[in-house]
Amino acid sequence: MNFKPLAWALALAPFALLTGLAPALAQTPEPTELGKFGDWAAYTYKAQGGKVCYISSQPKTQTPKNVKRDPAFLLVTHRPGQSVRNEVSTIIGYPFKKDTPVQLTIDTQDYELFANGDGAWADTTAKDKEIVTAMKKGQKLSIKGASWRGTETIDAYSLKGLAQALAKIDAACK
Repeated sequence: MNFKPLAWALALAPFALLTGLAPALAQTPEPTELGKFGDWAAYTYKAQGGKVCYISSQPKTQTPKNVKRDPAFLLVTHRPGQSVRNEVSTIIGYPFKKDTPVQLTIDTQDYELFANGDGAWADTTAKDKEIVTAMKKGQKLSIKGASWRGTETIDAYSLKGLAQALAKIDAACK
């Protein structure tokens, strides 16, 4: 996985818009890589609200294959200065269909995420924690969503290296 600064900015843009930090995003320094772990990578950077740590991965497969879209990412973020740990989000690479939930599946357990623009999140801290716990134990993860045009997509992610990447950001962002 090669998570370049532009992709990083795209991955954090929906968060910045939701939290009103869009001007700060333009001034955010390039993240420092903490390491690569299987199919996941860990990063950190300093923001106005303090240190931010996150892990990211890209899908191993995307269905359907012929749909044109920007790169997709799955992220887990810690922002200790804002008391945020294990925030699960995805950047899907297209605008989601308005008012349509996104389905994140780990093995056989489904979780509903809410969508805003091209991003989706769990709606509670408790759900984030539950999803991350399941990710650590799981074998496979997929994200199913619908574009604003109604095209359904399924992105399949590997969980290989996730636990090690999480441990790295847990240590870096206490």
